[in-house]
Amino acid sequence: MRVLKFMKQNIVMCVALVAAVVTSCIVPPDDTYLGYFDLKTLSCLFCVLAVVCALKNINFFYHLAREVVRRCKTTRLSILVLVYITFIGSMLIANDMALLTFLPLGYFVLSVTGQEKHMAFTFIMQNIAANLGGMLTPFGNPQNLFLYTKFNIPNGEFVRIMALPFAVSIVIITVLCLLVKSEPLSLPEEKEPPHPFRTALYLALFVLSIAIVFRTIPYWIGLVVIPAVLLFADRKALKMVDYPLLLTFVFFFIFAGNMGRIGAVRELFSGILSKNTLLVSVLSCQCISNVPSAILLSQFTDNYRELLWGVNIGGVGTLIASLASLITFREYVKHNPGKGLYYIGVFSAFNFGFLIVLTALLSFFR
Repeated sequence: MRVLKFMKQNIVMCVALVAAVVTSCIVPPDDTYLGYFDLKTLSCLFCVLAVVCALKNINFFYHLAREVVRRCKTTRLSILVLVYITFIGSMLIANDMALLTFLPLGYFVLSVTGQEKHMAFTFIMQNIAANLGGMLTPFGNPQNLFLYTKFNIPNGEFVRIMALPFAVSIVIITVLCLLVKSEPLSLPEEKEPPHPFRTALYLALFVLSIAIVFRTIPYWIGLVVIPAVLLFADRKALKMVDYPLLLTFVFFFIFAGNMGRIGAVRELFSGILSKNTLLVSVLSCQCISNVPSAILLSQFTDNYRELLWGVNIGGVGTLIASLASLITFREYVKHNPGKGLYYIGVFSAFNFGFLIVLTALLSFFR
């Protein structure tokens, strides 16, 4: 039962493992396999996740977000702030962690104030905000970190590429949240804020991890310093790191590397990607999720501009287009058993609406 539960919670990792094993039968393991793995991407992702877990353990993000929401006096403003916090959080702590941190706050605010009727809409907007907010920074989405490293994209160019879809996403999300009926609400007082020393220490580690992502400090320094500090300051944070996500990257590195060495596959993907990298990457995300799409398709094209667009806006759409969407679905069903189909219906309407608008817009600017 434990194994089945683990597989159910980490279905993408299991699929990646199967894909790696199957392609390894076609392309037997050899010395070339060592070149499949992007150690810098894995190291950066580990460091960011570890520090974020430490900050989460002292309720840093929760108290920060709650203080902002506490200052809001209406349902409309509270939902808007919840969504914006998730949006901004995804740029700093990655989309998955932003949702794991701020979805519980959304549930808390709506349930305590008797506004459960807005829960599906709020969760869906938080989910879209997490997927699209993270597109602006290299570390906001896992696929961004991989492509940023693989193609050695300059920082300024990365931001310029993603600025348009990011700005349009903000406008649409804001307009939708402002359509919510405004009703008065208030929040009860909460426990004391996190310890100042630990907060300062973990924020310093967070700055270090971001400096590593932006290539100002060698990644191996963070790989030594951050685990060493957390080993004494918060061992639990090291245990809480999303290791299945890291393994998902490892397995998809093997799968993508093997696929790139199969002649027929290489010719097929190179051909269709040369015609429309944006559309192919968007459609790929709907079937196999955005992270594996980025790793796989990057083997067959150098058009990282359209690939970045596609694997970021492609995170909205189907429920499996992004791991973040599955996290949101699980959280909603946990609090609203029996309403899964209703949620999927509303989720699909909003997500495909965003996907169609953003794909049409970026197709115009290709």
